[in-house]
Amino acid sequence: MNRSRHGRTVPTRSGGARGPGRARQRAFCIAALPQGDDLSELHELLRTAGVAVAGEMVQHRERPHANTYLGPGKLEEVAQAARESEANLIACDDELTPRQERNLEKELGLPVVDRTTVILDIFAGHAGSAEGKLQVELAQLEYNLARMRGLWTHLERLGGGIGTRGPGESQIETDRRLARDRIAALRRRLNQVRSSRAVMRAERERAALPEIAIAGYTNAGKSTLLNALTGADVGVRDRLFHTLDPNTRTMRLGGRPYLVTDTVGFIRKLPHQLVDAFSATLEETLQADLIVHVADACAPEEDLTGMLRAVEDVLEEIGAEDRPRLLVLNKVDLIDEERRDALTVVHRDAVLASAVTGEGIEQLRERIEREFRRTLRRVELLVPYSEGAVLAELHDQAGELAREDTPTGTRVRALVSARMAERLERFTTPALTSVQTPELEGQDGQRDDAPADSAPQQPVPEPARSVA
Repeated sequence: MNRSRHGRTVPTRSGGARGPGRARQRAFCIAALPQGDDLSELHELLRTAGVAVAGEMVQHRERPHANTYLGPGKLEEVAQAARESEANLIACDDELTPRQERNLEKELGLPVVDRTTVILDIFAGHAGSAEGKLQVELAQLEYNLARMRGLWTHLERLGGGIGTRGPGESQIETDRRLARDRIAALRRRLNQVRSSRAVMRAERERAALPEIAIAGYTNAGKSTLLNALTGADVGVRDRLFHTLDPNTRTMRLGGRPYLVTDTVGFIRKLPHQLVDAFSATLEETLQADLIVHVADACAPEEDLTGMLRAVEDVLEEIGAEDRPRLLVLNKVDLIDEERRDALTVVHRDAVLASAVTGEGIEQLRERIEREFRRTLRRVELLVPYSEGAVLAELHDQAGELAREDTPTGTRVRALVSARMAERLERFTTPALTSVQTPELEGQDGQRDDAPADSAPQQPVPEPARSVA
């Protein structure tokens, strides 16, 4: 991560000679925490961004200093420790305000990046698709808009004529205007992406396939679990935010196809700019029938609770708090029996699994099928022979299907999803009435197509004859 000529943080460019065995950027980590001193997650973020950690220092305080993030005395200690560790970058575990960032750089004499900057840099490096790059660029511009610095104020223009005298538009104002224009253009393009996704989603909804979204903390093994469930070959790496674009694959359970989508990972203190920019991607989670929440079973219980809470907070932020959940504790092959027993007691409804070894995958499949079975509806339909496509769809997607050919069509009894039941509603009650009435024919002379609840016709009395 480097500074541009306008003082903005930009992604690090690869290339250039590096000294053997020594990272080009060495960060000294700082944090203001009410209690504790664990900065391991910030270390992992920096490692993923290609930055070495030279040291760390934590100040315990209820809230960060409004001007300098850390107190004046602690800043002197940080400056000395950074010099001794030969750090050339300061990394903060929180999102800094523009004022805090400027004051820290002034006091410490080193470039300062916050947690949001590191995450945005990682996203920029991992974005591969055109959609992902657009979303990352939008998040970076929105974040940097308030952090642009005027280094070109000597280029102010003077107007001419009455009412135009005085300083013209400065370079910083020009940069901000260009950034706002670019943000507007990116939003328009992302709206087109959202429209394209809506079309693809409509096609899937017409097929009425059950949809499963795999969500969870970053690097919890979501992509590996997708491969284990569907037999896919999605790329997997041991690094944070490896998956930015959703990957959708098909799996079959009990003879029925399911759509499984792997989504972008979450993290504590996830920048709201990213949540906003990736709204089109996160809609895959919002539209799912079931969310499989994947967590790392190797994490200590306190960290695991924080990770679960962070994911739930993001799901609530995007409006998916009412979606059904299924908790999966992954990587159980790396823990001992004592930890397994503890997880079983604390998380009773969770499925313990290992996407690498395959342990617990069959149990997870059964749980998914059981969760969907609760939402299925039993229907009885009369499908005309002219609707062969509907009958083929029922054979492909319905469960416990039984059929009977009748003179007017095929009578089908099956378990289907709620969405499919609504779509096939036209084949239910009216058609069934006509297929049941032939059994009554000949008892009272009633027509086959007469309503079941209609009253029998009364005999018409003969007209009275006049008496002479």
